[in-house]
Amino acid sequence: MWNRFAKRVMDVVIGTIGFVLSIPLWLIISLAIKLDSKGPVLFRQDRSGQGGRVFKMLKFRSMVIDAEEKLQHMEHLNEEKTGLIIRLRDDPRVTGVGKVLRKFSLDEIPQFLNVIKGDMSLIGPRPPSPDEYARYDRRQRRRLEVKPGLTGLWQVSGRKDTDFDFMVQKDIEYIEQQSLRFDLQILLKTIPVVLTGKGAR
Repeated sequence: MWNRFAKRVMDVVIGTIGFVLSIPLWLIISLAIKLDSKGPVLFRQDRSGQGGRVFKMLKFRSMVIDAEEKLQHMEHLNEEKTGLIIRLRDDPRVTGVGKVLRKFSLDEIPQFLNVIKGDMSLIGPRPPSPDEYARYDRRQRRRLEVKPGLTGLWQVSGRKDTDFDFMVQKDIEYIEQQSLRFDLQILLKTIPVVLTGKGAR
């Protein structure tokens, strides 16, 4: 109970600070997106949160506006063998600005609002789409025994250089070891990963 309360306090405090400090980036990124391609600045997508509860996750738009429709004709290019997640190398749907945003995880800045609202936590598994979650087996569903996170153990352990099974393994490892101290360690390890763009595509 105490750990859950402390985690929520940390989420709200650091999430609010992160949002306030990122306001100048919001202005710069929003302008860059508008100048680069047609479409809205923010992208809202249904994701499965703790226990499978669906919420709207926010991101800066990094793809063309009809990206989801185009994906239907690109599934054969998926590099992830399980088929439970989509992973495309040099995805043609990503815009020029989007490539930069994704490399340094800048597209995920709006998720500070998801953290403040309580749909997400600073630290936790990345949230899958409802379609992906529906195909999970019992072990894979353990990923969402906790709130999904802005960053997590998987991100600081290889990120997209790893496969889906490794991600599930790391998420379960996090759940079994979670503590406020562990969260802070992951948060500190995330900083160099983001700054170097390690494991991003």
